[in-house]
Amino acid sequence: MPLIGVTTYLTRARWGAAWDLPAALLPAAYPAHVQRAGGLAVMLPPDAPSTAPAVLARLDALVLAGGDDLDPTLYAARPHPRSGTPVPERDHWELALLNAALNRGVPVLGICRGMQLMNVHAGGTLCQHLPDEVGHDGHNPAPGTFADHPVKPVPGTLTATLLAGAPLDVATHHHQSVARLGAGLVATAYAEDGTVEALEYTGRAGFALGVQWHPEVRDDLRVTEALVRAASLSGPSGLS
Repeated sequence: MPLIGVTTYLTRARWGAAWDLPAALLPAAYPAHVQRAGGLAVMLPPDAPSTAPAVLARLDALVLAGGDDLDPTLYAARPHPRSGTPVPERDHWELALLNAALNRGVPVLGICRGMQLMNVHAGGTLCQHLPDEVGHDGHNPAPGTFADHPVKPVPGTLTATLLAGAPLDVATHHHQSVARLGAGLVATAYAEDGTVEALEYTGRAGFALGVQWHPEVRDDLRVTEALVRAASLSGPSGLS
């Protein structure tokens, strides 16, 4: 079974009767989804960016999880009043992991923030508060809950191939989105309001896909199963 690394939050958390401490955490839906898709999940808490190549050498694939807003200074923007507090340790760690994965040809799946990070890594920019652009809050109607909306893949893309068949409704919870595409990226799915919902790399072999939605909170395993298949073909771990 391929070994799939999943990045984590770095935040303060409470648990039990008394504990309130800084924590590296991940919603359980992420590892459960990887496991259901046939992979072995391992959490990747923020570390020194210089260690990223050594970490990727031991993984068969990488999942960049959702979470906090990226620091807008990474794409030369001033913070929007609705942007969250930056977590630079996580930002720089995940950028280093993504860079190492692309350099080694390790399969990558970016989810929500993870897709946005892929765009910023490629020199793209983000819309820091999507309702300002689309005029509604349908992508994030209530804190702490997921809504559903349809997306339309672009014909001829990997995204369209993976999601062929029934009309696609996806789970959404985000207030930021891709603005200007980074170099070497192409949008491969859109929401009805024009929001970019998936990204792929052009001219690059191997599996590297970003989705704005949250596949881990729904039963559709197609995207993650594709990641696991790619990891089974290209991975170094040798675990079985």
